[in-house]
Amino acid sequence: MNHLSGFLYLSLQKKMKKILLLITASFILMNCGSGDNRDEITSPISKKLLLSKITTVYYDSPGIPQTTVDIISYDDKGEILKSVSDDGNSSVFEYINGKPSRALYYNPNNTLEYTSNYKYNGDILVGVKSFYSDPTSNRDVSYTYNGAGKLISAKLCQSTNCNNPYTTTLQYNGENVSVEILESGSSFGLSTKREFTYDDKFSPYTNFNPYIRTSIESAFSISKNNYLTEKISVKNSSGVYVANQSNTYSVVYNAENFPTEVIGKDKNGNTEIQYKYEYILK
Repeated sequence: MNHLSGFLYLSLQKKMKKILLLITASFILMNCGSGDNRDEITSPISKKLLLSKITTVYYDSPGIPQTTVDIISYDDKGEILKSVSDDGNSSVFEYINGKPSRALYYNPNNTLEYTSNYKYNGDILVGVKSFYSDPTSNRDVSYTYNGAGKLISAKLCQSTNCNNPYTTTLQYNGENVSVEILESGSSFGLSTKREFTYDDKFSPYTNFNPYIRTSIESAFSISKNNYLTEKISVKNSSGVYVANQSNTYSVVYNAENFPTEVIGKDKNGNTEIQYKYEYILK
């Protein structure tokens, strides 16, 4: 599976690829932890721990693990300035009054690949529109929220009439996403459901800009805590979700209750993915 350039690079395309991988039972999963008592969690320390490096090892090719590294840099206010991956892809963020206004995505040749503009209604992020040199590749993502202000759906359109959109639908248990449904915009109508349980520790993305956390549109970025278990189901031709895969995750935490290492295994105990997180204090 290709990693995100600068962690945030091409996040929607990667999500589409996940849908297809799930159908072939090779879906590789994201971040999590272990623990159970939510009453023990406290607010992060006054100086923020900011996620600065993500090392990911994918084990989807037996005997040939693939490692990727993403480096994230920040300004003096703790806002993400730039994210760079080891393959040379990068993303640069611009802000207006603490809200991301634009993200510029560059390929390894440092050529601008596309630009994403963030759209707001007051202080609510309502969508992200991306523009490519080839207009047929342009995409428009729109967001819907519940009464508590939590993201409940994201719709990705890749045509002016928005035929066959890709959608992400989220359900919550407290501050965490309990169910994430991904539906492809193809004529096949592929749909996968992911169900999660969580620990009581901080997500590595706790101190990311909240609008950027929303724009990643996934349980791992939006949830307060780290998921421990994950059940994946695929919708069959009768419209019924059938269990396809289950995964468990173990975690090592630092003294501030942020994860420093996560290992994900399938139901047979085979390691599928490993994350190592590094932080800076600002």
